[in-house]
Amino acid sequence: MKTAAVIVAAGRGSRAGGGVPKQWRPLLGETVAAHSLRAFQRHPGIDQLVLVVHPDDSPAAPWPDMPGLLVVSGGDTRSASVLAGLAALEDRVQRVLIHDAARPCVSSEVIDGVLAALETAQAAAPAVPVVDALWTGADGLVTGTADRTGLFRAQTPQGFDLTKILAAHRDHPQGADDDVALARLNGHRVSITPGDEDNLKITMPADFARAERILRARDGHQTG
Repeated sequence: MKTAAVIVAAGRGSRAGGGVPKQWRPLLGETVAAHSLRAFQRHPGIDQLVLVVHPDDSPAAPWPDMPGLLVVSGGDTRSASVLAGLAALEDRVQRVLIHDAARPCVSSEVIDGVLAALETAQAAAPAVPVVDALWTGADGLVTGTADRTGLFRAQTPQGFDLTKILAAHRDHPQGADDDVALARLNGHRVSITPGDEDNLKITMPADFARAERILRARDGHQTG
């Protein structure tokens, strides 16, 4: 059974600063997106890679030269971009993992967990349980607490049967919070697999330094 990974790199990421979309900013000598791509390129369970880029980035985005990499132009929303990537895979593979390019520290163990779950599950995605206390607040003051029981922080890659998640995107063109939400709209059960605190999504400027520390420690680089 063939499996593809769709790396979504079509966002603008303005909160991360830097003047260019965060996925094209440098991180340890490569772009953020390149680190995400390589995590799947070197995984033995992935047969095809698709990179979805913003139409404005298509002529000049610095994606790496990878054999067999399929580059697809995305849409105005994340859901539209994911749909473009999925449509490019139709009739090529049976399973797909959908991953945010802004998560460059995804580990092989996280990918392993999703792939293993897909052997029996309709869909699967990594998450980490919420362990911190949750407050409600207003006007800079704590107004109460919220129950964290059963709460998880969602991560990617999120894994699916290609035909089913493609149908979910086509059935709900308005999109949803993520691909798991779309799958659930179509009645699919989604298994939770182990996430990783290091599988951060770069969102704010300080996240680049944290991602660099994670990658240096994992790959054995010496801190400069």
